[in-house]
Amino acid sequence: MQASGKRLDGLRVAILVTDDFEQAEMTEPRKALDQAGAVTKIISNKPGQVQGVNHDEKADTFPVDMTLDQANPGDFDAILLPGGAINADTIRMEPKARQFVQQIDQSGRPMAVICHAPWLLVSSGCAKGRTMTSYYTVQDDLRNAGANWVDQEVVRDGNLVTSRSPKDLPAFNPAVVSLFAEYKEKGPISSSSTQKAQDVITG
Repeated sequence: MQASGKRLDGLRVAILVTDDFEQAEMTEPRKALDQAGAVTKIISNKPGQVQGVNHDEKADTFPVDMTLDQANPGDFDAILLPGGAINADTIRMEPKARQFVQQIDQSGRPMAVICHAPWLLVSSGCAKGRTMTSYYTVQDDLRNAGANWVDQEVVRDGNLVTSRSPKDLPAFNPAVVSLFAEYKEKGPISSSSTQKAQDVITG
């Protein structure tokens, strides 16, 4: 049973990755989501399998459930974006990945984003005005995109939860389940609901 007690039965979660994603940032949140009853699908820019890494070493491979060409954002309730610098830098250049994130965000569906993965939010125009965190080397990109970057293990801003690195997964995973459960219970979450809090927090 999930430690949070939240249930996500039937919630459809898209996991967007390509080769060289940080493996723990996919497998650990996915395990928490699966245990809570969510249905998780790996979506990639390529068919077949995707390669995980543990920092700079090759790790396991995972089957791709559908490609970006096959996936319809309307079929999913939420999105999980694992990090890994090469993965994040590649996926941000995929037009269909950017469109996918834009549609999820604009409809108020939840997004869980960790490490280098906020690069996709930058390239999608979804970072402006948001309070968020990331791997420390991404902070300038986020600030330049109009985000308020803070150095915290987990940051919640409306329909978005962000985290810094694998070491923050013990805090990130329950935060992801909690955010997704809120959507399942109440529906779309406004990204502007925390504007006053954003105004108070300064980077």
